[in-house]
Amino acid sequence: MPFVYMLRCSDGSYYVGSTRDLEKRVFQHNHAVDDACLYTRSRRPVELVWAEEVEHVGLAYGLEKQIQGWGRRKREALIRGDLEVLPGLSSRRAGRPRPQ
Repeated sequence: MPFVYMLRCSDGSYYVGSTRDLEKRVFQHNHAVDDACLYTRSRRPVELVWAEEVEHVGLAYGLEKQIQGWGRRKREALIRGDLEVLPGLSSRRAGRPRPQ
């Protein structure tokens, strides 16, 4: 089963990805030298802060892309498990109020 996961990097940034082998992938983010870990390679060590197993690869990839588009506060709410606040943390276009 595939996973969607989030890592906290040593610089405080977050990395979101998906994989079929979570343990192996986190190890790669902390140790690999290839370009598959380009973002995290210079931000080690990384720590797994959230993961969810999903039904199929397509769902994992879609959820990965969705979370990648989220802001920091929304990602941190997901990490904490504060799912009820997620809709209220959605970005607004250029900070302007939504049309009524």
